[in-house]
Amino acid sequence: MSKYDIIVLGSGPGGYVTAIRASQLGFKTAVIEKENLGGVCLNWGCIPTKALLKSAQVFEYLKHAEDYGLKVKDANHDFDAVVKRSRGVAEGMSKGVQFLMKKNKIDVIDGFGKLKPGKKIDVDGKEYSADHIVIATGARSRELPSLPQDGEKVIGYREAMSLKKQPKKMIVVGSGAIGVEFAYFYNSIGTEVTIVEYLPNIVPVEDEEVSKQLERSFKKSGINIMTSAEVTSVDTSGKGVKANVKTQKGEEVLEADIILSAVGIKTNIENIGLEDVGIVVDRDKILVNDYYQTNIPGYYAIGDVTPGQALAHVASAEGILCVEKIAGHHVEPIDYGNIPGCTYCSPEIASVGLTEKQAKEKGFDIKVGKFPFSASGKASAGGNKEGFVKVIFDAKYGEWLGCHMIGAGVTDMIAEAVLGRKLETTGHEVLKAVHPHPTMSEAVMEAVAAAYDEVIHI
Repeated sequence: MSKYDIIVLGSGPGGYVTAIRASQLGFKTAVIEKENLGGVCLNWGCIPTKALLKSAQVFEYLKHAEDYGLKVKDANHDFDAVVKRSRGVAEGMSKGVQFLMKKNKIDVIDGFGKLKPGKKIDVDGKEYSADHIVIATGARSRELPSLPQDGEKVIGYREAMSLKKQPKKMIVVGSGAIGVEFAYFYNSIGTEVTIVEYLPNIVPVEDEEVSKQLERSFKKSGINIMTSAEVTSVDTSGKGVKANVKTQKGEEVLEADIILSAVGIKTNIENIGLEDVGIVVDRDKILVNDYYQTNIPGYYAIGDVTPGQALAHVASAEGILCVEKIAGHHVEPIDYGNIPGCTYCSPEIASVGLTEKQAKEKGFDIKVGKFPFSASGKASAGGNKEGFVKVIFDAKYGEWLGCHMIGAGVTDMIAEAVLGRKLETTGHEVLKAVHPHPTMSEAVMEAVAAAYDEVIHI
């Protein structure tokens, strides 16, 4: 039996980062992976989807070249080549993780790992043991009873990024990050897209003003949007697929080539031995404390399998904190109220902290500032004037309660608000921090100025 200090089950952005930090701290470390290093994020999620979206963005630029004083003849796209590029990017990133494993002297064990009592793991018949076992098995596309996935006509995100043929019509069920990103991608390359969302607003976790702006932008791009609507059943017996949709006005039948189910995720905790070890689970989440310890000593869990936000950067942060605690470091629990969320459709969405509605519900007396990119010199020069930055401050103490952005490149801007909130920055301190001109990021300063009635450019 091979013995380690730490074994990590799963090599996604939670698992492989955990393994690297463990190795840096001097632990003899192994990672177990049943498929590809990098997990869903690098191979079928975060990274390849961004490659698809970049192709869509470039194609959009080509179609609107005349807006920039340029002429492009017969702008067209090759769907197979776009998918191939995306897969190539994913493969390159996975190879990068392989390099990191070798660099950090981490053993990679290929196969399906199953937990056993006594801090052991069985991998396809071979047993390994460790002082500490970290579960990082992630999640997959969730299936609804009314929307069973067959991988052909009713698909999840995994199939959506590697279709052999571009559909003429697509129904996207669910308008979270996955749903709207694929809706944007397929619409931009010529697929007729309809979004069906159960709640009253698309991207329902976002600030309401952000949601309404994205809906306007999507409708302008030709995406059909049905909110307060539910797919009750599907018929895949014909050439395409028919969806029965229940709306406030009654039943409606939609026809398409493919339905993409983007209604959330389901954790990968089946058949990994949780019951054998006695690890407590609530619904489909492994219960852990602030340091990701389960109820059984020596077993830990991080990432999507735990109750926190199912985001790659959350999983990485949890894994690092987990092994630093094991190493005896003084660590502070993660502040889940200061986790940024990013959606990479066009326009992009980025947010952190409370929405305006949440701040009011919590009883804060607030100051709200908003700066539109239509008033930004950089946005005008770049031809990306859609969207805005919105900030929310506590009127009494100046605490930065929330920041919400929609527009070009905002996913690269949100870190300013995350860092500012982490350092307990006040609105006046943001105002006095000189922002470079012309940039998209100065819209943050302008939005803060608007909250304090000092805005210059609107």
